[in-house]
Amino acid sequence: MAAVRVRQHVNPLANKYQTPVSPQDFEKIYAKPNQPLHLDIGCAKGQFLLNMAQIEPNWNYLGLEIREPLVKEANKLRSQLALTNLHYLFCNVNNSLRSLLSLLPPGSLQRVTIQFPDPWFKTRHAKRRVVQPELVAELASYLAVGGVVFVQSDMEFIAVEMRDRFAAHPAYQKVGTEEWLAENPLPVPTEREIGTQKKGEPVYRALFVRREVVSEV
Repeated sequence: MAAVRVRQHVNPLANKYQTPVSPQDFEKIYAKPNQPLHLDIGCAKGQFLLNMAQIEPNWNYLGLEIREPLVKEANKLRSQLALTNLHYLFCNVNNSLRSLLSLLPPGSLQRVTIQFPDPWFKTRHAKRRVVQPELVAELASYLAVGGVVFVQSDMEFIAVEMRDRFAAHPAYQKVGTEEWLAENPLPVPTEREIGTQKKGEPVYRALFVRREVVSEV
């Protein structure tokens, strides 16, 4: 199968990405909709979730990606493998999360991953980065108490920004006392993670647990 050619960088603030995705009927998406849900934000080609869905069939997996051609190809492969606990969706998570998850069974979102997001190096492009304070707050509204958020990047300044934004919200408790996790707590590495480690370069990782907050807004 020929490789799908897509732009590496997509500006999420462009007009074509401003329409929120429609609410999703999880009863139709998954064979067992009440299983715990793992949400992967910025899933790219979806290989990470494809592997996870086969290793952990008792979980449901949802990959979000702003580059539509990648989503179409990922869903084709998912269908070929007849995986009923995996789905990929084209959307801009920064304006779609609330509508996307509005029909989600309560308490089912139990794991969120944001791995190697586009760094948007220039300061004037910082609002294009995926982990904005608004996203952190919205995730807290849906993530079950005891659920986890795992973030990682090979760009230290992006990893620091993601870590600090989750740490600043009262709903999240950082796991561990060290600055960064030494190992990936998940059983599957991403393609970018494998490539980075093969080059002997560092990966900056942080894990957070959703805690009970007495006075949430």
